[in-house]
Amino acid sequence: MKKADIGLIGLAVMGQNLVLNMNDHGFKVAVYNRTASKIDDFLQGSAHGTAIVGTYSIEEFVATLKTPHVIMFMVKAGQGIDQLIEQLAPYLGQGDIIIDGGNSNYQDTQRRFEDLIRKDIRFLGVGISGGEEGARHGPSVMPGGSYKGWQVVKPILQAIAAKVDGVPCCQWVGASGAGHYVKMVHNGIEYGDMQLISEAYHLLRTGLKINVEQLQHIFAEWNQGVLNSYLIEITSHILGAKDKDGAPLLDKILDTAGQKGTGKWTGIEALDLGIPLTLISEAVFARCLSALQEERVKAAQLFGGDRAFFEGDVDATIVAIADALYASKIISYAQGYMLMREMAKVSGWELQYGDIALMWRGGCIIRSQFLDNIKQAFDKNPKLENLLLDDFFATEIKRAETGWRKTVKMGIDLGIPIPAFSSALAFYDGYRSQRLPANLLQAQRDYFGAHTYERIDKPRGEFFHADWTGQNG
Repeated sequence: MKKADIGLIGLAVMGQNLVLNMNDHGFKVAVYNRTASKIDDFLQGSAHGTAIVGTYSIEEFVATLKTPHVIMFMVKAGQGIDQLIEQLAPYLGQGDIIIDGGNSNYQDTQRRFEDLIRKDIRFLGVGISGGEEGARHGPSVMPGGSYKGWQVVKPILQAIAAKVDGVPCCQWVGASGAGHYVKMVHNGIEYGDMQLISEAYHLLRTGLKINVEQLQHIFAEWNQGVLNSYLIEITSHILGAKDKDGAPLLDKILDTAGQKGTGKWTGIEALDLGIPLTLISEAVFARCLSALQEERVKAAQLFGGDRAFFEGDVDATIVAIADALYASKIISYAQGYMLMREMAKVSGWELQYGDIALMWRGGCIIRSQFLDNIKQAFDKNPKLENLLLDDFFATEIKRAETGWRKTVKMGIDLGIPIPAFSSALAFYDGYRSQRLPANLLQAQRDYFGAHTYERIDKPRGEFFHADWTGQNG
């Protein structure tokens, strides 16, 4: 019997759909799952009639594979990955390849990469985005880890990835944990995009009193312009969904949001590296605040939920909110790229920022028209320090700025929380400020802690301490 090109462990929905995707592209796949019934259900269900091979032990699983063995994990991140590696170890040899396709923390991926390289086993941490549909028909794939391993699995991963203009949304990211790091930043940006869209919805629905049917048309129209994206598209679909009683389904959904941790990881990483990832961090905190639903109900009763009534041009305000959404989105991506650039410096990764934008153009949750502009920015200047310094993005921010400010003022006046919009604007104002009040911060730190300061009339790197009290203190 012909041996399998690749084996996959973990037959949850993502794993099953990736296997079917590989099968569609002519690769023979062996599967294994700890719960044997899942293998049977898969083979008798959606995999029926395919060349997919079911196996019922680790030993049998590895024996069905070609050499070098290529094994992909689609299991929950954490200790389960380490346990699987231990179970596989007796059956693996020089040059064999393990691919972790889950949402693992990049630090775990780096540790596993270093541990396995000493055994001459090639480990890849591969970020995969696109959900169930993407896994089945073409996800965005972000591979990092062993470059030698990548050269072997490249034909498989690029074949199953989404294609935009014939280009696979799967390019080499970098060594060690780079693939999972880029996926983490992708997920952080996803948090930001979703929060921004939700704030726009809140302003339109609560502030302007626009009904759901009209909102569906607004988002569908936005999807035809610069805001064109998967998330805007599905928002218009969500707004059109009805419950059994004919009422908007969205109105029946409890206003508490969950999270799986990647947005939090992005915020922690930004704090560790000293990068002002303000918008994404606010998006994470907004979910945390939403979880305090019972407290919020009590607070609403205590402080009142009445807001000032909107008075103004509704059509012009809808345009302003669209501008605020677009400008804030630019800030979100700019901050995400700042984080990747800083991590690349620290880790010695040679990230190809334009290629990262290409990988995100198709298959993934944050896919949008906007990513072509990011690719073009880095094509023009591969050493671009910040997206805001690119001519295209600078022009777009300036164009949208008036509507952005109007939108933030509206939120404040009406008492509607818009943490992502307002933090994005605050970052923009801070980034474009030639002088910030950090001189006072430094004076305070020197006063109470003798932390010293630099002077504007002296060379950088020369530090001073003042006798603030006049008593040599």
